[in-house]
Amino acid sequence: MNAIRGDGVNPELLGMTKVASEDSVRRAMTAMEEQASEQWMKKHLQASYEPLLEEPWALDMDTTVKPLYGHQEDAKLGYNPQKPGRPSHAYHSYFIANLRMVLEVEVQAGNQTASSFAQPELWSLLDGLPEPSRPAFLRGDCNWGTERAMEGAEQRQMAYLFKLKQTANVKKLIDRLFGRNEWVEAGQPWQGLATELQLSGWTKTRRVVVLRRPLRQDEGEAEGAKKTKRKAGQQLLLDLPETMHLGVRYEYAVLVKSMQDEVRTIAQHYRDRGDAENNFDELKNQWAWSGFTTHDRKRCQIMARITALVYNWWTIFMRLGIPDKHVEAVTSRPLALYGIARRTRHGNQTTVEIISMHSKAGLIAAALTKVSGFLKRIKATAEQLTQAERWRLILSRFSEFSWRQSSRKHSAAG
Repeated sequence: MNAIRGDGVNPELLGMTKVASEDSVRRAMTAMEEQASEQWMKKHLQASYEPLLEEPWALDMDTTVKPLYGHQEDAKLGYNPQKPGRPSHAYHSYFIANLRMVLEVEVQAGNQTASSFAQPELWSLLDGLPEPSRPAFLRGDCNWGTERAMEGAEQRQMAYLFKLKQTANVKKLIDRLFGRNEWVEAGQPWQGLATELQLSGWTKTRRVVVLRRPLRQDEGEAEGAKKTKRKAGQQLLLDLPETMHLGVRYEYAVLVKSMQDEVRTIAQHYRDRGDAENNFDELKNQWAWSGFTTHDRKRCQIMARITALVYNWWTIFMRLGIPDKHVEAVTSRPLALYGIARRTRHGNQTTVEIISMHSKAGLIAAALTKVSGFLKRIKATAEQLTQAERWRLILSRFSEFSWRQSSRKHSAAG
């Protein structure tokens, strides 16, 4: 806000006659009704990604923690691995897998990190989507591998893939399967075995995939000096008799699924889930999810959704300019924003000349030329289309570039 307020070129190009200060925006948010602001932001956030849901897609669910350092509403002690004992907020977030697009974020108290607190908002989001726009499957870590989450997906006839906490009964399953000969190659360099499991808290038997990966000798020696048993939810190293006899140590993961795919496909699907952690890294460290804090939770919620919306716009913009990869904000923002612009008017036309101050000025010049050319073609050839239909064309190109990169990554992975 402060950067745009001091800019002499961009506000007019954006159709702005005035630019509010940061303090004015904070005061304006105080006067907003929580329900009205929620509807307002959800509408615009949904508009940023809605056409993308017409193609098959997966939904990544995850939660991150925002440490707090003052007297904020709902600043509670809870799961906080980076700052133990520090009050925090929990950000329950939902992403379109592989596209780096945020569907929704919900700010809750720091002691409400469990998936049970996120599920009402999740099911409301999914129930509000038309049938063709619903995800092909849901994907989450061990926080989501619960009976309640699986039942919710099954009631809506949605496929799911969750990781299980390695409880006592899960460890017994691993113990029983260790000596089997049915282990198959699952990539990178995991092995997998499909079976069935019913835990004591489950209402029925469900399909699971047990994955294991042999540790390198140096990893095995390092882990051998630690305790074998870790906290629930983390991966476990088992010193089984057969393992010690063969001189091999394994790392294990157990996934519960409702899909019919083969073991290798399931393993790759879950490996892809790790990309959600990169989203959090960008949003927290580069896009102010960790930085904008107010005394009341309502304004934190509004700004979290505004940040997600700007993040979506920027992701789309940079993908159109640099289609071969996702360029994180720590690189792309200095690349695209560190420049001096001069606006000139002649013959009823306005021209903006940009002089980049970045050492890779040639790269951003090529990217901006590419984006400008694409938008000019849409404007010239689709004059009869509405703004929403033009946005659909833009997202179609963005999706094409993103899936192309994802296909290359999977091919390289084997």
